[in-house]
Amino acid sequence: MEQSVTLLKKHGLKATPQRIAIYDYLLHTEAHPTVDTIYASLHPTHPTMSLATVYKTVESLREAGLIQQLNVGEECFRYDARTSSHPHVQCLHCRRVFDLDPASFADLSDRARAQSSFLITQAQLYFYGLCPECQQVQDASD
Repeated sequence: MEQSVTLLKKHGLKATPQRIAIYDYLLHTEAHPTVDTIYASLHPTHPTMSLATVYKTVESLREAGLIQQLNVGEECFRYDARTSSHPHVQCLHCRRVFDLDPASFADLSDRARAQSSFLITQAQLYFYGLCPECQQVQDASD
């Protein structure tokens, strides 16, 4: 929690209990949660926190560069406290999102720049498929 307070203050954000809870939650999950997931996860310990507060807080955290917003093609965004550019893969059955090692795709920005003459400033790369658990369920039902 101290890490959350320090980073919030360093980025010019007031360290309110709600911001601390939301940012701390994002720092300690690899689930790439939606706002609804964040709210549902924190509501038992923060019953007075509203859904609107979660929406406003993730937007403040995103604007401050403390989290990134992911658009994996769903009706809502997901959030990731790992702000460095890295690819993601989403299971089309269970909808979970996983990080991939960015080193495996390090040359893609260079290749895009070479083909387009663009100055590449950021990139988002998404893959879609079935995770190992869902593959097993599918194999068992076949």
